[in-house]
Amino acid sequence: MATAATLPPPPRQTANPAPLRPAGSVRRTCSIDVGWPDGALGKRLLMGRARDYLTPASGGEGRVLAEASMEVGMKPDKEIHAISAVPPVEGLHGIVGQQAGNHLRIWLRENLPGLIEQANPLYLALDDLSGTALVSNWTWAQWTPDWQARLREVMPPEHLEKFMTRANVCWGLKEGNSGLNMDEGGHTLGAADAGELRNPADPQGWHEFPEIAGPSFRRARRIDVTLDGGLIRIDASFQDSAPVPAGGRAAIHEYNLRATADAESLELLSIAPEPRILPFPECPGVIGNAQRLVGSALPAIRDTVLANLRGVEGCTHLNDALRALAEVPRLAAFLKAA
Repeated sequence: MATAATLPPPPRQTANPAPLRPAGSVRRTCSIDVGWPDGALGKRLLMGRARDYLTPASGGEGRVLAEASMEVGMKPDKEIHAISAVPPVEGLHGIVGQQAGNHLRIWLRENLPGLIEQANPLYLALDDLSGTALVSNWTWAQWTPDWQARLREVMPPEHLEKFMTRANVCWGLKEGNSGLNMDEGGHTLGAADAGELRNPADPQGWHEFPEIAGPSFRRARRIDVTLDGGLIRIDASFQDSAPVPAGGRAAIHEYNLRATADAESLELLSIAPEPRILPFPECPGVIGNAQRLVGSALPAIRDTVLANLRGVEGCTHLNDALRALAEVPRLAAFLKAA
C-alpha cells in the first residue's frame, strides 16, 4: 500500500489566471471573502458575491444577467449571528442562529427552496458558507506559525475532540494518512502560489472582490458554460486561498473541472477533475471516484454526490466543485434564450 513517503508530492501548481471568457458563453463567478475584525479568535465577517455574465457569440464585452451579494456575521463556533443580502431574500433572516455545516445546507433546502429551484446566484454563496467556515481558519497558518498549538489552547474541549478525530471524514484523511498528524508541517500546508484569478486580458472575467487588510480568506468559483450542438460544455474552477504577509496569495485547495452534458436530457456524459493544489500526498487519489457521477441528471447532482462520494469515498472540496454542477442547467437556459 502506498504511503505519504512513497507517493508523489501533492500538486502545487495553480491554473490561474482564469481563461478568457469563451465566445457564446455564460460565466458564473462566486466568491466568499472572510475577515476577522476582532482578531483571530473573534467573530468572522463573510462577504459573498456572485454574478452571471453573458458573452455574445462574437466575443468581447458582454452583459450582466444576474448578480447578488451578502454579508454574514459568524461566531467562532460557526453560528451565524447576522445576515443581509442584496437583493433582499424573503425568509433569509431565519438563518440566524444556525451553524455552518451539513445541517445548514438542509436548512437552506427546507426553508429557501425557491433559491435552489431558480439556481439563484446567491444560493451558491449560501451553500458555500459551510465549506468556507470549515477551511477559513487555515488563513492563520500563513500569519502565525504556531497557529495549531494556539488553536488547541483556546478551543473548547468538545470542539477540540472533533478536530482531533478527523479520521475518515474524507479520502485525504483516511485513517493512517499523513494529514491526520496535526503537528507535521501544519504551517506549510497550501504553500503553493495561488496566482491571480483575474486575467489582465479580460478584466470583465470576474466580479469585483472586497478589500480586506491583513489576514483574510477567499473561496472562489468559476463556471463557464457553452453550447456545442447537442452538448453542454462546462469548464469550472474552485480555489481556497489567503494572502501572505510578504505579498501575493497562497492556496490550499484548487481544482479544475471539465465536463459535458446532454443539452436536452441534462444527463452528465463526461467528467474530468484536475487537481491543481491539494494539501496532502494522498488527496489526488480520489479523483477517479468522480466517474461514478457519469449518467447522473445535473439538476439532482447535489444529492447524487452525497450518495456516491460520502466520507472516504470523496474529497470535501472536490465534492463541493461537483455539487455546483447543479447550477449548469440555469446557465445553459440563458444561452438557449439568447
